[in-house]
Amino acid sequence: MSFEMFLFYAFAFLAVFSAVAMIGFVRHIVAAAMSLVVTMVSLAGIYVLMHAELIAAIQILVYAGAIVVLFLFVIMLLDLRDGGLGPAARGQNLVKAVGVGGTVTIGTLVVASVSGVFSVNPLVESLPEGFGEHRALGIALFTDYALAVELVGLVLLASIVGAVILAKRKID
Repeated sequence: MSFEMFLFYAFAFLAVFSAVAMIGFVRHIVAAAMSLVVTMVSLAGIYVLMHAELIAAIQILVYAGAIVVLFLFVIMLLDLRDGGLGPAARGQNLVKAVGVGGTVTIGTLVVASVSGVFSVNPLVESLPEGFGEHRALGIALFTDYALAVELVGLVLLASIVGAVILAKRKID
């Protein structure tokens, strides 16, 4: 097994494990958000192994950075650090069991593929020159998709304003 393959399986296991841990930390919201960060960084590591460095940087900047910081900002504004969710949901144990079962299944598949039970030959095709570069992405975002970028900015602004309004309201 090559070092790249080892890193791929390590990042994949870490991503799945932290995603299942996020389900397990439902009662502790800050810990669940930190598990989400680990999942996003693991996915960025997989993107780097696939030679998609731009997507990995976007993954870390947008998801692991901005969105999780926004989650934590809202959690701290609403003072949900203690959990604040009330009694546990009725089907929560079922969801946890399905998550653990899925992790065991994926782990079994990983071990089986490493041991050679499955023979997978990836298709390697040559990509055109300049495919996935930041210049082409920037030109596309700010010409063809300029309206979509502005609308996403407005949605994020509205969510921040909503969080501030909810935090300022008196709780009686």
